[in-house]
Amino acid sequence: MKRITRIDFFNIQRTTAGVISKVLFALILVISSCGSNASDPTPEPPTVKRFVNPLVTGADPWIIKKDGFYYYTHTLGNRIELWKTTAVSQLKSVAGHQVFKPEAGKDNSENLWAPEMFFLNNKWYIYYTAGKGPDQTQRTWVLENENANPLNASWVDKGRIFASDADFWSIDGTVLEYKEKLYFLWSGRPDISVQNQNIYIAEMENPWTLKTPTKMLTAPELSWEVHGGPVNEGPEILKNKDGQVFMVYSASGCWTDDYQLGMLTLKVDGDPMEVSDWTKSTKPVFTKSPQNLAYGPGHNAFFKSVDDKEDWIIYHANTNSGDGCSPKRNVRAQRFTWNNDGTPNFGTPVHVNSPQPVPSGE
Repeated sequence: MKRITRIDFFNIQRTTAGVISKVLFALILVISSCGSNASDPTPEPPTVKRFVNPLVTGADPWIIKKDGFYYYTHTLGNRIELWKTTAVSQLKSVAGHQVFKPEAGKDNSENLWAPEMFFLNNKWYIYYTAGKGPDQTQRTWVLENENANPLNASWVDKGRIFASDADFWSIDGTVLEYKEKLYFLWSGRPDISVQNQNIYIAEMENPWTLKTPTKMLTAPELSWEVHGGPVNEGPEILKNKDGQVFMVYSASGCWTDDYQLGMLTLKVDGDPMEVSDWTKSTKPVFTKSPQNLAYGPGHNAFFKSVDDKEDWIIYHANTNSGDGCSPKRNVRAQRFTWNNDGTPNFGTPVHVNSPQPVPSGE
């Protein structure tokens, strides 16, 4: 047997230590690899998508959501176009599709205002205002389309929708669906000689025919409803999560900076044709904000976000004081919330060019 010298013993120790060090270093690498997630820095939160108002130039916006798409329209004066999109915040990048242009010289050939589209009884309907030119000829008309895609089929002109007891002048028609019945609401005048714009309601026989005498729901009587003239117009229906009905309308002249929104509330399980079942809010619910460059905010519509988690209002306003009912009006959108009593809280018009989060789900 070979005798181990002191030098040999030292070399063995050094070799063994080196092997052990290498093994330990390898183990450390494996352990570090397995637990690397714990030592990584906190990941950056996802970037919040944002957009700025205005969405587009225009007035009297309307929007409806169906089967994952939004269909948008607004006043164009001589025709009706629809915009189809999955993201309202990107509306300005979408091309419009003309779906209707009246024949020249007809009773509905000029001043096409405030089109609104609904899906009723498995068909599409568009309600719009038009006349022969002079203001006193303005009436409300109906188009019908039985195709699933309202952009790709011809629309059938169903003529005027009117009640014989209130056919002097009518604009801004909209529909209330309530307890398996349809009701039509619009802005009209009590007779041809009176300029007051009131809001009326009648039950519908079908989407193009009224079947009951009219009832006047509201007349411009409060101080904030008569700037520039006594006006109640642009009725729009809003329901909360419990199904309670609100009718939001535009008040005062659109030619003033004080065009704004008022609201009527239908009592729980109330009858829409019973005027006493509606209560008018004594104060406006959405008003101008000069500091945010929002003058005359009004003639609105409502929509849900893509994932149905948020409620949004879309409306027109002017960026500058004194622009009135001109082509300078622009369309804006912002999220709104609900008060504890179930009423909507629209807040204040947001500043133009101020980034805000896009509707959730976009």
